[in-house]
Amino acid sequence: MSQNARTPGQLGAIVRRARRNAGLTQTELGQRIGLRQATISKLEKGEPATRISTLLDALSALGLEIIIDKRGQASGQSLEDLF
Repeated sequence: MSQNARTPGQLGAIVRRARRNAGLTQTELGQRIGLRQATISKLEKGEPATRISTLLDALSALGLEIIIDKRGQASGQSLEDLF
């Protein structure tokens, strides 16, 4: 199933949902990719300064990938709100 994420918070929510569906705690996911639980928590909250490599490692451990696609209809948000 494809999911769209336009904000760091939305992306974090997708990671959290996938982790929970996999039956993993934040600590267990962190152990799989060599990161602390606090780092997984920050990723799931969409906090700034999360490294792209952290996101990619988490997605890989959860069997997910990023697919870049053309944006759909404008959501009414300004570009600044998206980042």
